[in-house]
Amino acid sequence: MASLLSIFLVLLVISIPLFLFVVWTIAPRPRPPTASEQTYTDPSTGTPRPFPSILDVTLSTVDLSIIVPAFDESKRLLAMLDEAAEYLVTRKSRHPAFQYEIIVVDDGSRDNTSDVALKYAKRNKMAGVIRVMTLEKNRGKGGAVTQGMMVARGRKLLFVDADGATLFSDIERLEDELDRITDRKGFGIAVGSRAHMVNSAAVVKRTFIRNFLMRGFHTILLFLGISSIKDTQCGFKLFTRPAARHIFPNMHEQGWIFDIELLLIAEMRGMPIAEVPVTWHEVEGSKMQLVKDSIRMLVDLVVMRVCYLVGFWRVSEEGIAVVNGTAKKEN
Repeated sequence: MASLLSIFLVLLVISIPLFLFVVWTIAPRPRPPTASEQTYTDPSTGTPRPFPSILDVTLSTVDLSIIVPAFDESKRLLAMLDEAAEYLVTRKSRHPAFQYEIIVVDDGSRDNTSDVALKYAKRNKMAGVIRVMTLEKNRGKGGAVTQGMMVARGRKLLFVDADGATLFSDIERLEDELDRITDRKGFGIAVGSRAHMVNSAAVVKRTFIRNFLMRGFHTILLFLGISSIKDTQCGFKLFTRPAARHIFPNMHEQGWIFDIELLLIAEMRGMPIAEVPVTWHEVEGSKMQLVKDSIRMLVDLVVMRVCYLVGFWRVSEEGIAVVNGTAKKEN
């Protein structure tokens, strides 16, 4: 019995460092943006212009920034832009002082997503409103959102999926709740939620495997101690500028679970978070491969939780991300 216990202890001593080494090895290490990724193309002239930085505390020249991550979205993007533009133009007609921008982040698309966005801006005389960032290599949805947030000028910043699955005018619900919860530091996050739709036709009609994996994912989040938000994955989240400035320079995850990390960082910083019901419907054309990406999400969740628990990653001051013990300033 004593010998078995000794063997167990030896294996445990060996396995823990080995496990941590594997986690450290596979943990995401986002690459810095390239020179071209720090510019956008002026739709009117075709010339590149430099993006600003969210780290510039003096720069918040528009009321609302909308960040749209887009990977191979040439077919679905136009409908989403039409809906957003109709709402924003109408809102500006009611409130002329209202200023906004739309940042489309082409995440290394294999189609002509960037061209579609640029032509849309030129055709609709929105050259001063729509900015297109074209990433040289695919980062993943989380990486695209992060890069878009890092160059936004808004006092409030929304990221929204390119499929237009969420009713865009529901942003008003998020804004009302965000204004209510924003603290003295200016921190606040309002996240769109489909949790109220769990028994609705839109969810019931989804495939069995999709609903099974969705419930399994939420169970795992509960097990990992991430349970304050019922719907973490809805692609409709609104931030105050101070909240975004403290969250996104600290981001590591670039894939599907980036939402979990940004909410985790917000909780670490004591930011108020409100979950707001939104109108949502299923849109065909999802880039997610259910089984493969679900397994990847599970691995990423474990890696992320371990990295924060053992100190490989730490939430530091705005503009500084601590990656594997090394401080790195984002551009």
